[in-house]
Amino acid sequence: MTVPHQAIRKGYADSRFGQLHYVETGTGGPPVLMLHQTPRSSDEYRDVLPLVGAHTRAIAMDTVGFGASVRPDEPMSIERFADGVEDLVSGLGLTELVLVGHHTGGVISVEVAARRPDLVRGLVLSGTPYVDAARREQVSTSRPPIDLVTVAEDGSHLLELWQRRGAFYPAGHAAVLNRVVLDALRVIDRVEEGHQAVNHYRMEDRIGEVACPVLVACGELDSFSLPDVPRFLKRLPQATSTVLPDTGVPSVDHHPAAFAAAVNDFVGRLGIEGA
Repeated sequence: MTVPHQAIRKGYADSRFGQLHYVETGTGGPPVLMLHQTPRSSDEYRDVLPLVGAHTRAIAMDTVGFGASVRPDEPMSIERFADGVEDLVSGLGLTELVLVGHHTGGVISVEVAARRPDLVRGLVLSGTPYVDAARREQVSTSRPPIDLVTVAEDGSHLLELWQRRGAFYPAGHAAVLNRVVLDALRVIDRVEEGHQAVNHYRMEDRIGEVACPVLVACGELDSFSLPDVPRFLKRLPQATSTVLPDTGVPSVDHHPAAFAAAVNDFVGRLGIEGA
């Protein structure tokens, strides 16, 4: 799907780490801040932004260490990613918002919502894993690296990256895969740290602090996170859920219209005035 991009504005905000890159569109309605998965950037929401921005002020950021945002020397962590989100929000002068997080971005969103119930008025957790002791143990003992490849002089690592991510997309999405590989190449020396940050996070200690309404969304083909939807609903009594048909892990850029429709419906039901 291709949508007009001319209304998307780019910007940088200062943070305790250095400058953070973000893009935005729209001016009316409540601010909606979108956080990407590993190893993506705000580009993951390229086709979603105009659709959400037609109703809200839609913002997508490059989280600390990814995209065009600063890459600190310190190891990546969910807490450090959340620090960056708070700094961006402060720099933009936002006093309330809806957070949308996809995979890694969803885990970051849980941490931000737990810290800042005064700020986060609603939360969309898309394809978000429920990270507890059982998952940490399973991942540490049985799962190989996801995006880590060895840089080869003949460039064969580019094909390896393409094939790993391409397995999640049907035919006809070469343009999107170009964007995925480009994002991964930007952080290729540290690409696995985002996944490691997720699996070190103690979500079970924080999720009880989330007080806002929550939409738990997941692609029906997302075998990584779909089994965790009931667990979120159990821990978050104020949560509802939706399953996005005919898509999986890459639901944001695979079916942006369906993804944006789910976000817009949720934001509309919150009844937040424009900010």
